[in-house]
Amino acid sequence: MDFEKLTLVMRSLAIEAGEKIMEIYNSPDFEVKTKSDESPVTEADEAADAIISAGLRAAFPELALVTEEQAASHSQEVTTFLIVDPLDGTKEFVQRRGDFTVNIAYVHEGTPVRGVVYAPAKGRLFYTDKGGNAVEETGSFDIATPGPVAPIRVAKPDNSALMVVASKSHRDQATDDYIGKYNVKDMKSAGSSLKFCLVATGEADLYPRVGRTMEWDTAAGHAVLVGAGGDVVRFDDHQPLRYGKQGFANPFFIAYAPGVELKKA
Repeated sequence: MDFEKLTLVMRSLAIEAGEKIMEIYNSPDFEVKTKSDESPVTEADEAADAIISAGLRAAFPELALVTEEQAASHSQEVTTFLIVDPLDGTKEFVQRRGDFTVNIAYVHEGTPVRGVVYAPAKGRLFYTDKGGNAVEETGSFDIATPGPVAPIRVAKPDNSALMVVASKSHRDQATDDYIGKYNVKDMKSAGSSLKFCLVATGEADLYPRVGRTMEWDTAAGHAVLVGAGGDVVRFDDHQPLRYGKQGFANPFFIAYAPGVELKKA
């Protein structure tokens, strides 16, 4: 894999898709439909998916592509592939809250090794560079020309005063019960894959997810967090979270900064 090319392509496609999403987001009205699993989908999801899918297929025709909005891609059995959630946090988008992201990742032998997470309404762009290190870009987010980047790194956690981030739209009692096992200094709520990025930047130490997610929801954020020195494990046995699973559904998981003393379920 040409990781320099991969980084540039994923970055530019995420920004291009983000611009289209924001065009629709800022319009007076947009259509919201319901998919077969009862989750919402908008014209922004579909437009962003078309941009990213076409760009990835043109740049990397040899790689399998799995994308949330193309059900035909979900029947593949793959271990090395590109995976896309063109608009993670559709509920946040529909409610005109800014916590939604564009997510593109490259999974190699079941592990996300490169990824980009772009939050266009928040003006935050995170990705792995050609060496796999996590960075945050600032500036104008020009599609063709990368701006200034700064390395990001997980914090050294204090287990007597942890910073925890949890879902904004999917918070439940099971999540609160698990968080209650820790000594928590502060709690944040965030939507979409931004939660991984808050751990990656040291703004949080721990993100437990006791709820349904799909691999396209998590792969890009997972890659960014690992590139910042963090990790993601299964909730039940603390083994690595793997990708390319049948149906692409995730088990519950924990994203964290090393040094957090993980509790059992």
